[in-house]
This record gives sequence, C-alpha cells and structure tokens, in this order.
Amino acid sequence: MASFQSQTNCENLFLFLVSVFFLLLSLTPMSAVNSDSAPSSCSKDSGPVVPTIPLLGFLQRVQETALKTYGKSSFDPKDYVDLSLKFNLSTTVEAFDKLPKTANGSVSVKDLDAFIGEYFKGAGEDLVYAEPLDFVPEPHGFLPKVENPEVRAWALEVHALWKNLSRKVSTSVHQHPELHTMLPLPGPVVIPGSRFREVYYWDSYWVIRGLLASKMYETAKAIVINLISLLDTYGHVLNGARAYYTNRSQPPLLSAMVYEIYNRTGDVELVRKALPPLLKEYQFWNSEIHKVIISDAELGNHSLNRYYAMWNKPRPESSTMDKKFASKLLNDCEKQQFYRELASTAESGWDFSTRWMRNPSEFTTLATTKILPVDLNIFILRMEVDIAFFAKVVGENTVAEDFLRASQTRQKAFNSVFWNAKMGQWLDYWLNNNAACETWEAQNQNENVFASNFVPLWIDLFNSDTPLVEKVTRSLQSSGLLCAAGIATSLTNSGNQWDFPNGWAPLQHMIVEGLPTTLPTRRQVQCMRNMMWKSVVNTVVVVNTYPRPVSVGPME
Repeated sequence: MASFQSQTNCENLFLFLVSVFFLLLSLTPMSAVNSDSAPSSCSKDSGPVVPTIPLLGFLQRVQETALKTYGKSSFDPKDYVDLSLKFNLSTTVEAFDKLPKTANGSVSVKDLDAFIGEYFKGAGEDLVYAEPLDFVPEPHGFLPKVENPEVRAWALEVHALWKNLSRKVSTSVHQHPELHTMLPLPGPVVIPGSRFREVYYWDSYWVIRGLLASKMYETAKAIVINLISLLDTYGHVLNGARAYYTNRSQPPLLSAMVYEIYNRTGDVELVRKALPPLLKEYQFWNSEIHKVIISDAELGNHSLNRYYAMWNKPRPESSTMDKKFASKLLNDCEKQQFYRELASTAESGWDFSTRWMRNPSEFTTLATTKILPVDLNIFILRMEVDIAFFAKVVGENTVAEDFLRASQTRQKAFNSVFWNAKMGQWLDYWLNNNAACETWEAQNQNENVFASNFVPLWIDLFNSDTPLVEKVTRSLQSSGLLCAAGIATSLTNSGNQWDFPNGWAPLQHMIVEGLPTTLPTRRQVQCMRNMMWKSVVNTVVVVNTYPRPVSVGPME
C-alpha cells in the first residue's frame, strides 16, 4: 500500500477509514426472541419476558424442519426467520402441516423447496433499493488533505459503497406488517450487507461517522429518525429492526450519533427532536432490570448498569445451536436462565466471549446479567454528558444541570468500582449471585485483560486527565493486546469470535480515538495508527461477505 504524503494526511485518512470501514465489518448480533410458549418463573432472577408476534413461532418451525431436511451444510437459520409470507399466516401454517414428514420431522427436499417457493417471498425482499439523494461520486471538499492518488482512489471506492447498501422498507411491510418480521421504518436505511438485511443499533454509530465523512448528512439524520421511531414504539432502541429483536437493545450510542451530526451540521432542530426520546432511552437503561445498586468496599452505594434481555427462550436465528448447548443443563429453570444470558450477551454486542463466562471453557456458564460492564457504563456516562449538552443547546437548563450531576456521580462510581490502580485499567465487576437484588455486593473485579478495559479513554472525562491516561497507556502497551494488525479483543484463544486473535472495529476506533491525547510521544501515536491502518487494509476484502472480526495476529 502506498505510503501517506505526511503524518497529518495519515491521521486524517485513518480517522475517515476507520469511521467508514465499520460498515464493512458490521457487528451484527447473533440472537433473537421466540414466542413458542409462555414463560414460567423458576428463580428469583427470572425477570420479564416481552412477547413477540405469532409469525415467529411458525417461522422457527420452518427453520427447524429445514435443518433436518437440508442438513448443516450451508444452512443459515436466520434466512428462515427473515422470510415474508405471500398469504396469511393461517393459510401458510395449514399448508405446512399437510407436508408429508418422516418420523424425525424432515420433509423431502423437493417438497420443502416447493413449499417455500409457493408460500414465501425471499429473505430480504421486504427491503428495496433506495437511491441516497445526498450521494455524489466525489463530494465537494472530500478528504482535502489526502493527496496520495492511490489512497484517494481507494477511499472513493469505499465511499461508493453507500449506494450499494442503501435501502428502504417495502410498501408491503407498511401495509401488511403481519406478513413480515421486518419492522416498518419511516425513512431509508443503510444495512450492513450479506445476511444482515436490516438496520442495527450500535453499528449505526459508525455508519453515521462514515456518512458524515462522505458529507451525506441527510442519510445520517434518517438513520437517527428510524432509531427514534423504534424507541417511540417499543420503549427502547431495538437491537435491530426485526420482530425477533424487540426484547433487547444494544450498546446505547444514540446520543453519540445525534452529537456527531450536530457537531458537523449545527442542526438544532434535530437536537430538539431527539432530546425527549433520549430521556426515554435513559429511563429504559435505568429501569429495574438494567440498574444495579452496588455497595463498594467503603460501604458506599453506587447506581450502575448491566445488560439484561427481556427473553428466556432460544434465539430464533440460532435456535438449534442454543438448544444443543442447553441440552447439557438439567432442568427448564436452568435452560431459561441460560437462554436469557445468551440474549443478554447479544444485547452487549459481544456475542460471544469468555468475558461473560464464569468458566471460560464451558459456554453454558454465561453470566452476563451478573456483570457490571465497563463499556456499557461508559456509554451511559457518554449519554449523560450528551443529554446535558443537548439540554443546554435547547434551553432546558434544569435538565442540563441534572444530567451534569448524574455524569459526575457516575464518574465517581468508575473510580470506586471499576478502576484497578495496580493494573492501570478499568475492570468489569462480577456481582455476588447470592446477594439481595435491592443492593448487590461487589464480589470481585474480573482481572482478565479485555480491550473493553481501555474503552473509557474514548471520552473526554477520562482522556483529559494526563497522569491517569499516561498510566493507562503504559498498561495498554504492556497488556499483550497490541498485535501486528491491531488491538486484540482478549488474551484468551477460546474459539469465540469476541476473543483472541480477533479484533473488532469499534474497539479499534474507540481506543485509537482516545490515544492522541494519551500516548506520551507522537511517534507512539503514529505507531499505533499504522497498526490500525494495517488492520483496515488487511480486512477490506470482507465487503459484502459474512461480517466477521479481523484476526490481528501475533505481535511482529
């Protein structure tokens, strides 16, 4: 790859490419909800379950039959829960029940092919192409400091991908929502691509960063409006715009999206429109299921947050896999809790990692709901700071003062609960499983090293503290996470996609964006960014293929 003309050019291009490239490395979740049967309470922490549409239960039956019929080779269970009906549900179910089946429930390939062709529209047909009105082949003032012609041409090729990934929900979804798992949205969307045919929540932050670099401001605003519509309808921003995602959210970055657009465009009306929904989202993340009151070593109480999905059954898009793992468990109560942990881990975006397991070698020990995650609480701290800023912009001074105080309180909790001075990192906290739910006791910090331990560098409240960030930087440099092509997600090579040797785009971006003020010398800044550049170049081939992490490899 051609070298940059100057260090400044390198930095500007890098920030653009990292922002745009997140679309290509889409972080799409791997879970969903199911509506087969009513939940039963079997433990003190069984929690709520939000029911979903009848169509999903039937589509999961089709999915399971398809696996028995076609076998595991090239089988993608998500394809079947993304199908749309050509006829009403009762007619389709009746036809399906009449198919001749073997003793194990399989159908002949010929019969199942014919049935799917006659009664379903293809997965993805409920989205249609939408020409982005603010796209131009080379925007005026696009990357003005990038002079290298080879690099500039490549950047424009990446920019052109917006046209390929722009969609809108079909008319049928709006007129006959009962035939679709796709949810109606008011505006155009940008999809990750490949098997991920719908808009996703936290992916959209990096999509927007790229759109802003491409000067596609209206497309960026439309994404925010779509997410707000989901929030208004369901009380939270969904993991993705499908009926099987209604029972969980994803890392809350809506306020960060609004801030980035306002910072670029000065659109006060967008801020005014977004503020009430953001207050609603803040309430969701501070509701009973997500909020934990924790007592620290000095007996001080802190209000912090966890992931907690409102579901306790197999995820439709990977139901057979979930059931296979759950078969190791002894009873329905344990299975329900395991299914909730699966969905909660998907809510985190880190599906899956040893970060969430009590026993790193046993997948069924997932315990995400018993963890206070560093990054989730950073996102909510960012939300508090953003809301305070937005409220000031629109003249809601009382709200601004309230959220400024909330952010200061959470920052103190970070120092008390998450900070580990010996390691120079912020660490997730395990909750005592036997504690009363009203006030949990801090059991212990998770001293394993994960890239998320350094995410607080992303926000100014931490990266402006020079002595602190110098210590954190030394810790990062000696952590073992820095590899030849980027930052590894963890040090454990477990086979899970959010573990070593994989690196994920959001983690690269958030840490690197915090590094310019943290690394003690400019040479070290350049060294780190060169590693990130290699990561981008090495992974550009994944465009329009199955979204996956990058193997960052061993340190050179």
